[in-house]
Amino acid sequence: MSGLVLRLAGPMQSWGEHSAFGHRDTQPHPTRSGLIGLLAAARGIPRGGDLGDYDTVSFTVRIDRPGDRHVDYHTVGGGLPPKRTVPTAEGKRRGKNQTTVQTWRSYLAGAVFTVAVTGPDTVIDTTAAALQRPHWQPYLGRRAFVPDQPMLLRHGLTDAVAELKHRVPLPPARRERDEIDFVHEADAVQDPGAGTERTRAVLNDVPVPAGPAGGVERSFTFREVLITPEPVPDNLLNRRAGIYREQLMGYMKGETR
Repeated sequence: MSGLVLRLAGPMQSWGEHSAFGHRDTQPHPTRSGLIGLLAAARGIPRGGDLGDYDTVSFTVRIDRPGDRHVDYHTVGGGLPPKRTVPTAEGKRRGKNQTTVQTWRSYLAGAVFTVAVTGPDTVIDTTAAALQRPHWQPYLGRRAFVPDQPMLLRHGLTDAVAELKHRVPLPPARRERDEIDFVHEADAVQDPGAGTERTRAVLNDVPVPAGPAGGVERSFTFREVLITPEPVPDNLLNRRAGIYREQLMGYMKGETR
């Protein structure tokens, strides 16, 4: 087993878990389905393709900066003549009083996450190579949400989770802090720490294979996650963006902190 460390940052990102119809939600951190989709896209695995390589891969998310949650209100089709309104699933056109389609799309502005990805050596090595030369453009939950660089910080790590806790620098924050929230997959946590305050949540974000007939339908099942506030060394905290970037570059080069 080995691991890699990802940094997910950008002006906007969205990690939906129970989006339906016109309401597109976001979780406060990346979901398992969103992360697998990002890595699979980098490898060129198409929608509906085999994601079995990631069945045994675990993700640990450090919430470096939670960002601000916003909702975009979209409309389309209103005010147009009947022949130009949004088509229905049957190929017809919407009626006179149903021309406007509304959607509410949630997103996180200014959020930063660092993710430890742990799995079999072959999967981690293949994924890391793909992230350096992605087949399709990686995105942060939606195709319009382009990630900031650098995204792949390091790979070939013996303990990627320990890297989050002890080595990867943190971006500046609005307020002083001595603990950072970690999102652990419950099955992967061996020792969360006695007395550690934690929140348990159930998410419907584990992709399941398509049925015997194949297809590109998306289907998911449940998993449990533990969200724990954990202390981090003072030398990982930064108050200035310029110093943070320098330390991030140093970490990527393997410099010891």
